[in-house]
Amino acid sequence: MAKRGKKYVEAAKLFDKDTTYQSMEAIELVKKSATAKFDETIEVAVRLGVDPRKQDQNVRGVVVLPHGTGKTKRVLVFAKGEKAKEAEAAGADFVGDQDMINKIQQGWFEFDVCVATPDMMSEVGKLGRILGGKGLMPNPKAGTVTFDVSKAIQEIKAGKIEYRLDKAGQIHAPIGKVSFDADKLHDNFKALIDALNRAKPAAAKGVYMKNIAVSSTMGPAARVETATFR
Repeated sequence: MAKRGKKYVEAAKLFDKDTTYQSMEAIELVKKSATAKFDETIEVAVRLGVDPRKQDQNVRGVVVLPHGTGKTKRVLVFAKGEKAKEAEAAGADFVGDQDMINKIQQGWFEFDVCVATPDMMSEVGKLGRILGGKGLMPNPKAGTVTFDVSKAIQEIKAGKIEYRLDKAGQIHAPIGKVSFDADKLHDNFKALIDALNRAKPAAAKGVYMKNIAVSSTMGPAARVETATFR
């Protein structure tokens, strides 16, 4: 087991390992325990009662957090002609077609999210291994393959995040920064949990929302009482 630093050990003393906290209380504890010199990210981890090996129990989607994540995302849009102009007007950080594809093939990754118009996907698909390995491949389910590039860019800039079930049956997602007010973090928390409940697969049986934990980048996690959200 990895040895914990002194700050982590001291922060952990604020938590009762045998207690599950109400969501607001958990968030306030995590904020209080964050001692890093930088503005740590607050993350939620949710263990779901689904089988990640089964396609009909996959959980994946997007949610726009009402108060954003505290991070301004750099958006790259693959588009041509009028759609390229629309993307530039909507605030995309980078816009292009084959020129951007060539840059990425040469190792350029100065962006956080990719959006592509459907007519560009035959070319963007050639970057599948490169972008897919980094979780950057445009995807219709995430709203990043669309002709409505203005809406996609605006939502991303406003705080849209993508959530996806991992191999362990868990969802990990950011809900803001330690510097956020607890009320804003709680609003974001509720938006995420509501989205996960709406995304419950029809094939899922038994308890769906098994465990929820909130933590900061460098700090310990607070377990959240889940019955309220089932």
